[in-house]
Amino acid sequence: MPATASASASAPPAADLAQTVAFATAGPEAAALWPTLQLPHLRQLLQHAALVHSDAGEETDFCPPHERAWARRLQLPLQAGCVPWAAWEQQAADPAPQQQAWAWLSPCHWRIGADTVHMADPAGLGLEESESRALLEILAPWFAEDGIALQFERPDRWLASGAPLDGLATASLDRVVGRDVRRWLPDARTARTLNRLHSEVQMLLYTHAFNDRRAARGLAPVNAFWLHGAGRLEAHVDVQPLRVHPELAALRAAALQENWPAWAAAWQQLDAGLLRELLEAQQRGAAVQLTLCGERNALTWQPQAPGWRQKIQQVFKPAGLPDLPSLL
Repeated sequence: MPATASASASAPPAADLAQTVAFATAGPEAAALWPTLQLPHLRQLLQHAALVHSDAGEETDFCPPHERAWARRLQLPLQAGCVPWAAWEQQAADPAPQQQAWAWLSPCHWRIGADTVHMADPAGLGLEESESRALLEILAPWFAEDGIALQFERPDRWLASGAPLDGLATASLDRVVGRDVRRWLPDARTARTLNRLHSEVQMLLYTHAFNDRRAARGLAPVNAFWLHGAGRLEAHVDVQPLRVHPELAALRAAALQENWPAWAAAWQQLDAGLLRELLEAQQRGAAVQLTLCGERNALTWQPQAPGWRQKIQQVFKPAGLPDLPSLL
């Protein structure tokens, strides 16, 4: 997920009148809960809205619909079906033309079973800054041998740069958290260096004192990494802030944790908070836009003032919520 800053206010500023809801629905559990949710503000927003953009995809796409929606908003390119998020972040720090490819690297834990390789959320590792920096010092020489430089950004995510990352298609972290990673690994024909590094890092860390110290503290070992947001920006883009409202972040977190009661509660909070604010802004005449994203598709609605026919229909036959699980 791209670096973001949260924003919340009683009346949303202009930049917040276009909102993207990631994980609006996710899997059969969410689909079963959807008809039970009471979301009056979402219903009103969509009741007289026009569908202005549709982005159809597949559950196997490396880039999920919400990241594609963010990329469109920021006018970022899709390279090999992926968004160069790390390069975008670097351009925000240094607007000079880029000469190399960038990626984010997240230390993580893989639970390897007989026929699965399950990825835990890197945020759940509890890496402290000093511990993360120590791990980076262990791994950096291995990556450097293959022309990939690592540098610290934050405990759960580092920066990587180098020629092997140019043109490399990497799956979003939001695709692999809580899932079997094997279907999301880069194409072996174009990522031999990366696949070899995966094997070497697992062997290196398997018996390393770094993980012995974590085990003594009752913490899961760090035994793998995930590269994401890889690519290079061929041309300069206007770097704009990307704000994700805290209620949207809560919905994402609940979906990734497969905590469906929390996901339903996050939807209720979202409807009572941010969506209510959007509805009030729309009723004041503001140009509100709402993009709802699932596992496959992203749909963008532009609410419009109802005509007299719609007002009559609303009285005699109020519209309900659309069947989002089948649409997204």
